[in-house]
Amino acid sequence: MRTRELPPPLPPAERTVGQFIAETIRAYGAHFWRALPLGAPLAIATQISLGRSANEWTIVLFALAPLIALAFVAACTLVLESARGTATTVVVALLVFAPIPILVRVFVLPAVAWLALFGLAVPAAAVERLGFRAALRRGRELATADYVHALGSLCALVIVIALSDLVLVSLLRSQGDSGQRIAHLLADVVLSPLLYIGGALLYLDQAARVGSRPHPERSRRDADLHPPVDADAAGRADPQVEP
Repeated sequence: MRTRELPPPLPPAERTVGQFIAETIRAYGAHFWRALPLGAPLAIATQISLGRSANEWTIVLFALAPLIALAFVAACTLVLESARGTATTVVVALLVFAPIPILVRVFVLPAVAWLALFGLAVPAAAVERLGFRAALRRGRELATADYVHALGSLCALVIVIALSDLVLVSLLRSQGDSGQRIAHLLADVVLSPLLYIGGALLYLDQAARVGSRPHPERSRRDADLHPPVDADAAGRADPQVEP
């Protein structure tokens, strides 16, 4: 039985949310063993705070913020060509993650919206070798190129990870507290790297969208020109010739 070939993926500037999810999973599969340790920080946070209060969960996230920032930087260097993990990149990642423990307590959506707006500063710093302020400006520029795509892609990725986590936990969990902890540990280790890899790949989508937009200054300059077929184009007057 012959199977139909899948259509080629769209370029990053035209990539849909569904294709973004598919590319994230494909990239994770291609670097599975190297990406798997990236799930350790969130897995540790879950193990420490499991069964504890929201305040304790927030403190744990703040305490593990350096490890989470390093995991995001490592994901950028793993899936993005020419990306390098520098001290500036790590500091930018720490600043971007800093409000997340507070925002998550309100609701997940504000945290995702924050990451969609400023999270791209991390891969921008890693790929483009930008300084601290330049990376934050570049991250916001990338996000606003198509904020609907950035926010929708991260929201869809979070939903996929959350649903997959519930399925894995329900399959792996056995009776007793130890079984529940092991189930959460395995689910977090396996699934949380998708969030870092997706955040890194979103940089490619948004950078392509910035490049595809018409430059406003160029548009203004072109607007001041006469049409190329205008016979009376602006210029110096012809010199008068004596008869």
